[in-house]
Amino acid sequence: MKNTLALLVISLLFFSCSGERHQTKTVTENGYTYEYVTRDPTQTRIYTLDNGMKVYLSRYEDAPRIQFNLAVKAGGKNDPANNTGLAHYLEHMMFKGNHAFGSIDYSKEKEYLDLIEEQFETYATLTDSLERKALYREIDSVSNLAAKLAIPNEYDKMITALGGNGLNAYTTEDRTVYTVDVPSNALEKFLTLEGVRFQKIVNRLFHTELETVYEEKNRSLDNDYWKLFDEMYEKTFEKHPYGSQTVIGTVEHLKNPSIKAIKAYFNQYYRPNNVAICMSGELDYDNTIAWIDEHFGNWEPNRELEPWNKVVEDPITAPRAGEVWGPDQEEIMLGFRFDGTMSDDFLKVTMIDMLLNNSTAGLIDLNLVQQQKVLTAGCFVNDMNDYSIHTFYGTAKADQTLEQVKDLILEEIEKIKAGDFEEWMLEAVVNDLKKNEMEQGESQYANYFRVRKMVLAFTNSVPWQKYVNYYDALSAVTKEDLVAFAKENYQDNYVVVYKREGKDPNLKKVEKPEITKVALNRDEVSPFHKNLLEKEMEKLEPKFLDFSKDIDLYKIDNIEVIAKENTSSDLFRLNYVFEFGNNADPKIGFAVGAFMNYIGADSLSPEALKKEFYKLGAKMSVRMSQKGDRMYITLSGLSEKMEPTLQLFERVLQNPTATQEVLDKRVDRLKESRIESKKNKGNILFNGLQAYAKYGPMNPSNHLVTNAELDDLAVEQMTDIIQSITQYPHRITYYGNKSKEELSRLIKKHHKVPEIFRPIPEVKTFKELDYPAPQVFWTHYDMVQTEIILLSKSELLDNSKTAAIKMFNEYFGGGMNSIVFQEIRESQGLAYAVFSRLNQANKATDSDYLFSYVGIQSDKQVEALASMFELLNNMPESETAFDIAKEAILNNIESERITKRAVISEYIRAQDKGLDQDIRKKVYEEVKQMSFEHVKRFYEAFVKDKPQNILLVGHRDKIDLENLSQYGKVTEISVDDLFIK
Repeated sequence: MKNTLALLVISLLFFSCSGERHQTKTVTENGYTYEYVTRDPTQTRIYTLDNGMKVYLSRYEDAPRIQFNLAVKAGGKNDPANNTGLAHYLEHMMFKGNHAFGSIDYSKEKEYLDLIEEQFETYATLTDSLERKALYREIDSVSNLAAKLAIPNEYDKMITALGGNGLNAYTTEDRTVYTVDVPSNALEKFLTLEGVRFQKIVNRLFHTELETVYEEKNRSLDNDYWKLFDEMYEKTFEKHPYGSQTVIGTVEHLKNPSIKAIKAYFNQYYRPNNVAICMSGELDYDNTIAWIDEHFGNWEPNRELEPWNKVVEDPITAPRAGEVWGPDQEEIMLGFRFDGTMSDDFLKVTMIDMLLNNSTAGLIDLNLVQQQKVLTAGCFVNDMNDYSIHTFYGTAKADQTLEQVKDLILEEIEKIKAGDFEEWMLEAVVNDLKKNEMEQGESQYANYFRVRKMVLAFTNSVPWQKYVNYYDALSAVTKEDLVAFAKENYQDNYVVVYKREGKDPNLKKVEKPEITKVALNRDEVSPFHKNLLEKEMEKLEPKFLDFSKDIDLYKIDNIEVIAKENTSSDLFRLNYVFEFGNNADPKIGFAVGAFMNYIGADSLSPEALKKEFYKLGAKMSVRMSQKGDRMYITLSGLSEKMEPTLQLFERVLQNPTATQEVLDKRVDRLKESRIESKKNKGNILFNGLQAYAKYGPMNPSNHLVTNAELDDLAVEQMTDIIQSITQYPHRITYYGNKSKEELSRLIKKHHKVPEIFRPIPEVKTFKELDYPAPQVFWTHYDMVQTEIILLSKSELLDNSKTAAIKMFNEYFGGGMNSIVFQEIRESQGLAYAVFSRLNQANKATDSDYLFSYVGIQSDKQVEALASMFELLNNMPESETAFDIAKEAILNNIESERITKRAVISEYIRAQDKGLDQDIRKKVYEEVKQMSFEHVKRFYEAFVKDKPQNILLVGHRDKIDLENLSQYGKVTEISVDDLFIK
């Protein structure tokens, strides 16, 4: 196991040595040469195989798992201008297998695939709509013959059987990256699979996957935020592909796909001298590089591959403006163009960005958000290889225009140019960035964050030394440097895009072609698959939590403490946990949540308070549970500064100060935010409609202070609530390196509580509804797509069903190998996003719910609903799929390790469910004994023919109401009836 003390020393050394530069060294061990950078806390090794492929390896021992990314140095900008979307579509096709797997008989299948390839080439040349439809019917017919020889998702089946998690990929302008997290004992098998996968592409099941990409395109057309970005890029880059084409491709190009062009793109860019493997986790350096060399070393490089030549843009000499339209809230986006991440300018842009907006004490944070001059505002750096955009955004209050928001943002930028910021902020910004990186290392995604840096270093052609030396370089930037840089580069050389509310005059959609459902061959297995899984693999032993040993439970006076020692860093997190919130009094949620961010403490103004927290490297936040029955007041920061941080924190709780003017402004902004939230389709469906269906018109989602009540709030009432909150019973959870004795001393000294707590206020409970017959609830929204939830109430929490629920979910509705995904997306191409799972309740008083989701083009409503109900009421049976799902659960539990502050969360979850032990142990033992008969019995008892309520968001002119009436009484619910008034 890892030497946590050594890691801590390395981490502290890394973050404290700001003057000494890191050096790149070269070492040869066991026949392989690698580079490393001195004083690199990740101890990353960088190998180069003989064929030119780069390999980044880092060992991190938190769990016996490894994060794997394969990065291709090519993305949307490498697409031909007359055939955009190739890189992204190729990414999709890489999951379809190749000559070695994914087919029952590849030699026979290839005859059909070659014909389909030629048919698509002809299809792209046709302009007559009738001719195109006729040829597509032929393509569909041949595709169905080819599909009879295919094994859909065989790649995912193998990954699932190996215990892989998070299988996915993404394409940006500059790169295409394939991601997965695998158990360390499966690494050799996994690398065998990947070595075969990336050496050849076979475009099978092409037309159903094309329909999936159409769905993804339509989702982007429904997303106002994506429209903003597209317009920003188009106006910022008049020559570069960043602006002249999009990663997902144009509607016209998607309608005329070319398999030949995709294969040509693959053959050009998917070569080892243009690829890097990036891995972090519990790996052995020597074995890993040897396996990679064995399975990737024979991959032929493209020796004629030329490096990308940056397309040089003309300077922006005057503001460029654009507009987009849609139903979501109005917003402004403003951007300044800079060179890419390799440039020295990028450091200065990063520093300026943090000085303006660091979520606590930046100029925009304090002068615009804290002083409530706008509804929202902020900025970020959109970093790309060739160029970057310093992007600013904001939303207007009711009495403002977007143009006025723009002017306010520009005024804050002027302050940077005038040097109107305190010099201590420079060091604080660097320390904040360091702390954020430490927090990433503390999270369950630590390996992901490490690997992401490797991917960016490779695809940006940035030497690893530059990444390791990043904070040293940032620390060397002076105030004078930033002022001079800002004066030169932040002038009238910006792009501004206004997102207006209204119907989009340019709205398009990709029309669906006619597709016949293809065969799934769910139980077929290729010889490669069979041989791979038959190879011996060392078994991992699961490790379960023992709450009596893995956490410390004690009392500090009358407060229960749940503590977990942090042995890997100097970070701490302290929570005051209250078992009530909005359910007791919505005013509590407003005062402690919505308003507390705008108060001061004692003589400290709200702005001064934020600065003091930022100087200490600390953050204070409040979180309310979804049902409003639990509230967390959280303090996080550096252990070495915990006492002054806690002292400041307690000043806020014990002596909050505010003015009626500040409260009135917060009330006005909250009311405006409520109006804007009604324009968000995700909020309408997943919060409003779902809560309405579960509890009725009055529910936890809208149990808030009404607008009329907000108008009557007095600032004294709000500060009294904040001041009194610690007089109520609460627990403390603590993750950090303070001993029980030291934490007790700090809490007793600074956290003032009464000897006897006040009784918890009477809480409002919301009863889950029972429907005598299925219902359909729908809400109008101006959109291309339709989004649908099927919701079925099951029984109250029963911990004896946990293993069966997990098994059913894995088999039926989870990942790419699940029944629902294969039937809806793989076989019919009906949806880009689809899943179904039985969500087990968190408390004994709550019910389980079967939750199914599908997002579709509106004209697919009838067939999508029919398919979903057919699956729910007549579950397809596959022993092979069951075996894979079972193996996946066991492999994942064997390699899963719950560590660090996640142990506290797991303990509280167990308490909520009435458990005193790690439920995974019971799940593991039960799943090992399960047969497919267990899944069938569970399905028949708790899923089959159970009433399903339909929740739907879509455009009223595109919804088929007659079709919906077949499934229950149809009721339109207005947005105003979903949310608080």
